[in-house]
Amino acid sequence: MSADSSPTASKTSADRVRIFDTTLRDGEQSPGASMNLGEKLEFARALAGLGVDVIEAGFPIASVGDFESVRAIAAEITGSTVCGLARCNDRDIDRAWEAVQYAQSPRIHVFLATSPIHREHKLRMSREQVVERAVAGVRRAVGLCKDVEFSPEDAGRTEPEFLREVIQAVIEAGATTVNIPDTVGYLMPAQYGAMIADLVKNVPNIGKAVISTHCHDDLGLAVANTLAGVAAGARQMECTINGIGERAGNAALEELVMAIKTHREYFGVDTGIKTERLYPVSRMLSSITGLTVQRNKAIVGRNAFAHESGIHQDGMLKNRSTYEIMRPEDVGVPQTDLVLGKHSGRHALRDRIVEMGYTLNDEQVEAVFKDFKALADKKKEVYDEDLAVLVERHLGEGDVPASWQLLSLHTTAGTSVLPTATVSIRRPDGEVVQDAAIGDGPVDAIFKAVERVTGVHANLHEFVVRSVSQGKDAQGEVTLELEVESDETSFRGRAASTDIIEASALAYVNAVNAIAARKERGQTREVAGRPGAGL
Repeated sequence: MSADSSPTASKTSADRVRIFDTTLRDGEQSPGASMNLGEKLEFARALAGLGVDVIEAGFPIASVGDFESVRAIAAEITGSTVCGLARCNDRDIDRAWEAVQYAQSPRIHVFLATSPIHREHKLRMSREQVVERAVAGVRRAVGLCKDVEFSPEDAGRTEPEFLREVIQAVIEAGATTVNIPDTVGYLMPAQYGAMIADLVKNVPNIGKAVISTHCHDDLGLAVANTLAGVAAGARQMECTINGIGERAGNAALEELVMAIKTHREYFGVDTGIKTERLYPVSRMLSSITGLTVQRNKAIVGRNAFAHESGIHQDGMLKNRSTYEIMRPEDVGVPQTDLVLGKHSGRHALRDRIVEMGYTLNDEQVEAVFKDFKALADKKKEVYDEDLAVLVERHLGEGDVPASWQLLSLHTTAGTSVLPTATVSIRRPDGEVVQDAAIGDGPVDAIFKAVERVTGVHANLHEFVVRSVSQGKDAQGEVTLELEVESDETSFRGRAASTDIIEASALAYVNAVNAIAARKERGQTREVAGRPGAGL
């Protein structure tokens, strides 16, 4: 169904689909995808620069950290609506409004499960009670904010007639957007499209609200289901960068946007996304979270525009359209992997940082430039991925003060040598302390030596090493998690170097600093065990 033939009279243009990005909320609920305040703010800026219509910045009631992040994003971001999620209860809704109220364009997004499975086993509520609670939640939100979205969680497994009843009731209560989530990724595209079409046809007041999609990828159908919803009349797509999210993730923003752009005549709609920024924003998220993008992922994977087959190469040389339906430059894929070298100056470096979507002050640029020069002397080529690591090292670095600073280290290891490590560390009071330890290997010896100096004892929960870019001289990035025995909270450390032993030591010290900062604050970490939202 084209936009012109759709009976939906939405508040958005008939030939325009809103992009609702939930990377900072649903996406951050992915295991390992947590971000600190500085990282969230930087990524929100990138989303606004991308042209996202609505940024779901978080779930304010979930934790103090989530609340502060949503409030900071709402206070700064312009050009995009900033949205906070809330369950259908007064406390959640009031907290969400407290967080988003100073946004240039605020929105409250309330949700309540409607499927028989959720009603019986989770909510223990009747149909009548669900409708009553949903209406009350929307009315509470409307009393605070003129832009209110409602989601019937697990709509995909909700009885059609009951779903119509709920949607009609919340629109009467003032909802301006009604989101239809396939919460568990259960439906087939034809089924999801038919569900949207049924609402368009049979809900009398549907024209007073924008219909939104929110699809999960449990069966690998999130993008297909979302596009089926748009074809049936939906005019908002909820999605995440790189498709991250609960379980198998959400519909990938970059895939949805490029599918609509490539098939504009079929869908009869367009988005306001600046597609040339898709690749840089994807790289930024991967760098921040440590969740790497698979090489063959559509649109933003490293192989998305790579051609190795001789037949393909021959066709590409004769006419690019033989094997490419999109131009790499349309999604921001760089034309060459080589970005900067040791002879580059500050001006070139700053321009490339801006092009990649980052916002740094002069002091941060100078710090990145110093690290860049040191790296360029170690390796022949500096790639975008290398530069992203250097930039991320200085973003939000004030969130965790460097109480302990690694000055130097020396390790000895071999097949017939007892692994040892000697470290020199500056204490918080400025004193330099040296100590040594033995271990199962050089990395284990370093960790034990750091423990001896700092007195911080923790269990290593996760240790991951990956290559940042290509080549034998590539930087190795180490991401690790420590767990303190007296506390179930995890603390993450991350560092990169052309020497993975050094990167391991720096990452471990970063995690120790996070533990030290936590002890100084004497606060209870909110991230562990915080309430999640399963739309």
